Amino acid sequence: MGEGVDPTDMCQVLVEKVAQSRQLMAITDPELLVLFEDWFDELEDEVVSFVEKHGLVDGAQMARSLGLSQRGATFLISKLKREGKI
Repeated sequence: MGEGVDPTDMCQVLVEKVAQSRQLMAITDPELLVLFEDWFDELEDEVVSFVEKHGLVDGAQMARSLGLSQRGATFLISKLKREGKI
């Protein structure tokens, strides 16, 4: 099995697919985008809860605990720090 979910890669793939093909316009359906945003918000909430419980740890430890890739965990930690959420 792979490293886990990498939200950065998921976002990049989504943008590339939309840009590459008009046939993929269904991806830009507002209902699907809302679902993606909701999922991402829940993922951010999990990271915040993890940090509240365990403190700031390195991306690798958080990745293992939350089922994310190390790159994804590091991205979320950085993003949430910039936003002042952690």
